[in-house]
Amino acid sequence: MTDTLSEYFSVGEPVVDTKAPDVADINTMWTQHQFDSALVNPSNRRKLDVIIVGTGLAGASAAATMGEAGYNVKSFFYQDSARRAHSIAAQGGINAAKNYNDDGDSVYRLFYDTVKGGDYRSRESNVYRLAQVSSNIIDQCVAQGVPFAREYGGLLDNRSFGGVQVARTFYAAGQTGQQLLIGAYQAMERQVAKGTVTEFSRHEMLEVVIVDGVARGIIARDMVTGEIETHLADVVVLASGGYGNVFFLSTNAMGCNVTAAWRAHRKGAYFANPCYTQIHPTCIPVSGDHQSKLTLMSESLRNDGRIWVPKRAEDCDKDPRQIAPEDRDYYLERIYPAFGNLVPRDIASRQAKNMCDEGRGVGPLVDEVDADGNKRQMRRGVYLDFAAAIERLGQAAVEEKYGNLFDMYARITGENPYEVPMRIYPAVHYTMGGLWVDYDLQTSVEGLFSIGESNFSDHGANRLGASSLMQCLADGYFVLPNTIRDYLAKGPFDKIAEDHPAVVEAKTAVTDRIEKFLSINGERSVDSFHRELGHIMWEYCGMERTDEGLRKGIALVRELKDEFWSNVRVLGTADSLNQSLEKAGRVADFLELGELMCIDALNRRESCGGHFRAESVTEDGEALRHDDEFAYVAAWEFGGDGAPVLHKEDLNYKFIELKQRSYK
Repeated sequence: MTDTLSEYFSVGEPVVDTKAPDVADINTMWTQHQFDSALVNPSNRRKLDVIIVGTGLAGASAAATMGEAGYNVKSFFYQDSARRAHSIAAQGGINAAKNYNDDGDSVYRLFYDTVKGGDYRSRESNVYRLAQVSSNIIDQCVAQGVPFAREYGGLLDNRSFGGVQVARTFYAAGQTGQQLLIGAYQAMERQVAKGTVTEFSRHEMLEVVIVDGVARGIIARDMVTGEIETHLADVVVLASGGYGNVFFLSTNAMGCNVTAAWRAHRKGAYFANPCYTQIHPTCIPVSGDHQSKLTLMSESLRNDGRIWVPKRAEDCDKDPRQIAPEDRDYYLERIYPAFGNLVPRDIASRQAKNMCDEGRGVGPLVDEVDADGNKRQMRRGVYLDFAAAIERLGQAAVEEKYGNLFDMYARITGENPYEVPMRIYPAVHYTMGGLWVDYDLQTSVEGLFSIGESNFSDHGANRLGASSLMQCLADGYFVLPNTIRDYLAKGPFDKIAEDHPAVVEAKTAVTDRIEKFLSINGERSVDSFHRELGHIMWEYCGMERTDEGLRKGIALVRELKDEFWSNVRVLGTADSLNQSLEKAGRVADFLELGELMCIDALNRRESCGGHFRAESVTEDGEALRHDDEFAYVAAWEFGGDGAPVLHKEDLNYKFIELKQRSYK
């Protein structure tokens, strides 16, 4: 660490994943680990209590599987129904190494593509396990009745996603997440009916209970009555999703937040690689400052849609149908001929930004404020054109594959994408960073596990399309149930009373924080702080980052955080439904997270995947890694009133050659 960075953080002892078996053949690692893990007798399982926070694909599948195994499961979610978790918004598909098309796919190729797509910043052990269990996921979901698309003969159909040259993505039209979640939800509800799973809807976790260094429960708020409740268990599992809403504008649901993970981080759980955020290249562009969220258009559209901008800036305000083919720049096909429009998301997003920065963006002029505070107007959009696909396949075939996505686009924009090219632009979509976990998916806090998007484990610096659903269901159905039993086999555990000092301390911290929010009585709304934070994060820790910009971003976030705690106005009371209060807690955590994201990005003086430092590029403008300095996971320890502490976990590659990524 250079002297100029020492004011932002300190460096602690390295962290090591001690759970992954040291084997010569990676094919045997997961099988060996399953065998080595201790078992829990069926009659003992009903004596053990498990808390799971979140009911997305990871949380719902984990609750269903743990309940079916016979454990007592408590499931917490802030929505009114478990089916409304944000996994329902996933569109394009789920990857699996089935090789149904006989196009050269395999477990190893899925493993390789995922590590390469993540720009060699993920663990080999976790990613290979993910590839191994991927096929089981499809079998599980088909057995549940998930209506995957099928070919004319009845076989499951596949399509391609970015960063690969095979077709391994299974899909259900443009609503794959919804159908998979219904499958996991019905499996969970079956266990609810059997009495092994108890649901707590409209409950938000506000604190984790740590007793003698071990997670033993949570403090949750009933969002309808305002009651602060204590829930104790033998183990706690967080499946609370990602933190993309730190940017305010994202494709995430408005309720998505980092609070569960951040409360755990403040209690000792390391937060890994927070600067790794994914900007999705195919989203409906920003149309003005009135928006509170953005809309995803599935990456699957890049299978048949061609992305282009005018070659000349003076053509940008023309009707795209009036621009001759020779005057169009199909820039991804030009720059990356081997992968074309199906390059990974980070590359496609950066190139869209580059085209618009050159003055060749399309769509209406939108007011912006640049990194220096200057106002300007820019066109932030590129075309996604289906004319060639419609001519080749016919409109009926295109409608069958993408009809619901086209309908959604038409409703939002008022334009017919069958006749006029879609306009798309990158937007925040996913976060590869999250709570640090070992091979067992246990955090640095004993008894606290993290699954799905809430952990960091599988995607490195960039997630490939259709791999999020794969990881969530792998963790929930197949990985966690096999690893958590090694921990639960230590039971039965001593029961913790609600009047235990550690429990009382956690509950008091929650009530004191709520009282603080309500007592500030300032002049600014919570939303105004969130919107300003999002602008800071997008400008200084977004698609392109610089040393100067990140230092400025840290200073601005700190100023905003100080103002928040002295000038926020939270309306209503604590003992009732109060969305302003809910948002206040979430934004307070986003402010702390935003600062850490900028610090992490400042420290990582290389470009890799979704983390692009302008100072670290190749001669042709691509991301330039520095493996000699940064081939590690950055696991951050909460520093309290002081600076955060960086713990490095070295990334060692035994089964894949570490090399500069290329998709040309």
